[in-house]
Amino acid sequence: MGMKLSINCDEATTICDKSQYNEASLYDRIRLSLHLALCKHCKKYTRQNSLMTDVYKRFATPCQGSDQMPEEEKKDLEAKLQEELNKN
Repeated sequence: MGMKLSINCDEATTICDKSQYNEASLYDRIRLSLHLALCKHCKKYTRQNSLMTDVYKRFATPCQGSDQMPEEEKKDLEAKLQEELNKN
């Protein structure tokens, strides 16, 4: 069984995404680290991806069941949408 440590950029971005959600194995994280040491594009992708995740976590609010649109508003919105569709 041969262990392949080198990965391409597609594999690196996939592992990067998994790693952010703690879904990457130790072996994959090691392979990613080796790739990032050599590839400036993937290193930049990883930094940007981490930044976007941090920003999202800071500003996203969880959806609560009570945050749903009232039925009356839904019907009004649906009627307006249907009106616009009928114009075209």
